[in-house]
This record gives sequence, structure tokens and C-alpha cells, in this order.
Amino acid sequence: MKIVLVGASGTVGRAIINELSDRHEIVRVGRSGGDAQVDITSEDSIKEMYEKTGAFDALVCAAGDAHFGPLTEMTENEYMIGIKNKLMGQVNLVLVGMKHINDMGSFTLTSGALSGDPIPFGSSVSMVNAAVEGFALGASIEMPRGLRINVVSPNVVEESMEKVGTYFRGHVPVPAARVALAYSKSVEGLLSGQVFRAT
Repeated sequence: MKIVLVGASGTVGRAIINELSDRHEIVRVGRSGGDAQVDITSEDSIKEMYEKTGAFDALVCAAGDAHFGPLTEMTENEYMIGIKNKLMGQVNLVLVGMKHINDMGSFTLTSGALSGDPIPFGSSVSMVNAAVEGFALGASIEMPRGLRINVVSPNVVEESMEKVGTYFRGHVPVPAARVALAYSKSVEGLLSGQVFRAT
């Protein structure tokens, strides 16, 4: 299977490569490195990426930014960071990708535990994660040509705790290798419209 992996150089991306690369061809995509580059906030950049990667069997997105900040200080512009990047970036990966993906292929997007388990300063992330899950559910019943779409929702990743652990007091971190198994389940399984929670 040819898998296009957006966010290949990140902590989760590297774990996905370790999990899947012995069984599949992985096309590594990043902002500035890898086999191809993409800015997921730009539809034109997404189109250029797909033109470079060519036809594929699965798209996995392990990328997407959103703004953390106290609710009383948040502005529309700060909410729009997550909407343009983690939400619409992933939506556009699907909308444009449907023109390039092979029949019976799959899309796997990423949300996160904050969709249902919020933390202080995370309202934007909770909002965007829930929207990603809602999009995949709604899209799953309209996917053409036997295509599938799922979401992986990881809790905070163990390897990132030193950087973000102060935000996630009381959360049980998940090793990236365990998170990668959820992506394997989505890509290599047959389910669609699911949220695979890696907790």
C-alpha cells in the first residue's frame, strides 16, 4: 500500500513510520522536509503536494496546529489559527485528495482527547478536535468509490510531556508507539466513520 503521511517528522509521525514502513511504502510529507512538502493552510499547496506524490492508497495526517490561551483573552484571530490549520487543513486534504486516491482507499485524520476531556487554555483545541470528528462522521456516509475516512484521537503523547505536561495535569500520557497502533487500525482495517481513541 502507498501511504502519504503528512506530519512525518513529528513525534507521532515517526512512530507511524516505525509501525507501518515494514509493510507499506510511506511517502513522507512535512512543512519543509521529506519526500514532498505542504502547507495545509493553503489549498494550492495541498494540490501541489498531491501532484508530486501521485496516486496513493491511504492518506494519514498527523499534523495540525491550534492556539492555546485563556478563554477571556482569546480573539477570533486566535480561534481561526486552529480552524484554518487543524480543521480546514485536514478537510482540504480529503476534498482535494479524493481526486487522487485509489478506489477503496482511506483517509485518517487526527483530533485529540480534548474534544471530550478539556483542559484550561484549550477551548480552541477542543472546538477544532470535535469539528474534525464531526466532519469525518458526516463525510463517511458520502465517500465515493468505496473510500473510507476515520479519525485518531490520542491523549497527550508521553514523549511530549516535557514540553506540554503542565497543561495536562492528571492526564495519563500515551506512548507514541501505542498511538501509532490506532493509525494502523484505521489504515489497515475496514471500518469507516470511526474515532479511534488512543488513551
